[in-house]
Amino acid sequence: MTKKISILVVDDERSVRDSLFNWFIEDGYHVDCAEDAKKALSILEAESFDIVLADIKMPGMDGLEMLKRIKTIQKDAIVIMMTAFATVETAVQALKDGAFDYVTKPFDPDDLSHLIRNASKQISLMDENEVLKDKVVSLENVEDLIGESEAMMQVLREVESVAQSNASVIITGESGTGKELVARAIHANSPRRYFPLVSVHCGALSESLLESELFGHEKGAFTGAVYNRKGRFEMADSGTIFLDEIATISSKMQVELLRVLESKSFVRVGGNKEIKSDFRVICATNRDLKAMVDNGVFREDLYYRLNVVNIQVPPLRERTEDIPLLVDYFIKKYCTTMNRPIMTIDPAALKRLEEFPFPGNIRELENMIERAIVVGNGKKITLKDLPIEKSEAMPAFESLDELEKHHVLQILNKYNWNISASAKALKVDRVTLYNKIKKYQLKQTK
Repeated sequence: MTKKISILVVDDERSVRDSLFNWFIEDGYHVDCAEDAKKALSILEAESFDIVLADIKMPGMDGLEMLKRIKTIQKDAIVIMMTAFATVETAVQALKDGAFDYVTKPFDPDDLSHLIRNASKQISLMDENEVLKDKVVSLENVEDLIGESEAMMQVLREVESVAQSNASVIITGESGTGKELVARAIHANSPRRYFPLVSVHCGALSESLLESELFGHEKGAFTGAVYNRKGRFEMADSGTIFLDEIATISSKMQVELLRVLESKSFVRVGGNKEIKSDFRVICATNRDLKAMVDNGVFREDLYYRLNVVNIQVPPLRERTEDIPLLVDYFIKKYCTTMNRPIMTIDPAALKRLEEFPFPGNIRELENMIERAIVVGNGKKITLKDLPIEKSEAMPAFESLDELEKHHVLQILNKYNWNISASAKALKVDRVTLYNKIKKYQLKQTK
């Protein structure tokens, strides 16, 4: 054992207390005894014990009542009940109230020692789980938001401020700015961090598929529904659900989503049983939802239900001082992934990156660095390794839509309108790319 397990024995019979005390001391445990529940609770108020071995039948307060009180004082203590008058009802009630197990008198020393060893293993697992939880939190924050610019400091302050609440959040910003990373940072720093963060890409699914994805479905609800399936809201119970591209959902789904947010309950597709789920919702969009509300495209009541807190993620061109940090991070990330020595970047290449407008934002920068590491032959990324033409001049755009349209068309032309390759370069799925092509009415030129 890595630590000495402590045991408190509670029994009104002195012979039982003495026998158990001597057995457990011989086995290497720290042991104390109490003759009744009142004395035991007084000891537990002053000192923590890993295991409490308590008689059920005692003068004054009985063992079952003491069990309930122990759980309010030391909720993680493992309680084993002892009785000479075991009944099924007594055992069931003890287990319902939080007992680890129960034993009957007279004791078999070997059986009791085995039970205590099992309880000790449970304690070790609980301690290990706490350590792992701390590691999970630190791991989730390793790839947190990178940047030292004032724009990113403001985002970090907002994340820290909103993380501890259950308020709904809308994260806005251009494609590729890291909105999902902001959502993960909020979840990782919230009280819900030990429960799931469930992501749904709303723009990649049709209305019927999105409905099934969010609410789940019952077997036989539609063709192909050969088994019951939990929905994302159900999976996110006690955790967080992240709805990406929330602006793309249909009017029908807006109504359904509003109802779920207000009641925290829903019915699976093809079912009739109401399911409750305690989740926090975080949304992201690269569109102006308020303008969509004004134009009657997005429900005003849903908008205000979602938009309790708004976090605006700045585009990369507004935080160019963070580019060296991001470049360094992506170099280390991809050199490690590709099992290559860590490369450096030539100052001229870094300067070119700092001057580039990055219509695809951080996603585009990451793609550039990954490509440069793949095609580069030396220990340093040079200007020729970057997919930026020297003569390239960026035209001025009056709107973000024009900027995005230009960038998407550039990538499509670069990959000869190969949708799979273009979607991979843009770090989006094929459905999203088809939606962009339709939105901007893009056509391939011969």
